Amino acid sequence: MEVDRSALLGEVAKEISSCRACPLHESRTNPVPGEGDPNAEIMLIGEAPGRVEDSTGRPFVGPAGRLLNEALARAGISRERVFITNVVKCRPPGNRDPRPEEVERCSRFLERQVRIIRPALILALGRHSSRLMFREMGRRFSSILSVRGRPVRGSVFGVDVVVLPTIHPAAALYNRRLEPLLMRDVALAVQLVRGAGGLEGEL
Repeated sequence: MEVDRSALLGEVAKEISSCRACPLHESRTNPVPGEGDPNAEIMLIGEAPGRVEDSTGRPFVGPAGRLLNEALARAGISRERVFITNVVKCRPPGNRDPRPEEVERCSRFLERQVRIIRPALILALGRHSSRLMFREMGRRFSSILSVRGRPVRGSVFGVDVVVLPTIHPAAALYNRRLEPLLMRDVALAVQLVRGAGGLEGEL
């Protein structure tokens, strides 16, 4: 029987909306569970919602989201063909970094999303997402600039997947010299999934 991934993701979103596992629910306007193609080959995982995302309940819809949309379009894939979410589903006050305990308590939702979608490739946006992916794969994470653009295969939440770390779009907005790196990595992600032979073999 075919799995209804959309319905399963909807169940996760409902649980996120009623989650009280950490203090972030107290200051949020809306939780941001994620959106996109439930059958996506590429899953984009960011850090946490920002102000615009908190007000709309949608991921990457502010300035960083517009840059990400541009990167996807340049790579030849629409936003609707991928699934976009964050490690933490509620906005940290003042856009501060998510705390380790917040990541721990929220990662169960991300785990279920990854297990439902079972993507071929995860594009890890920024250091928080990349660090979590590397931890899941049993790999050492040093810094985002030292690992970005280098695809690695491993098991993330029990799913065999290729992880491609890259610059967070917000960082590329802050430092425009990083923007070409983001564009290059998004294009590489699409190329890896669509390219001859796909993602077969060792990376």
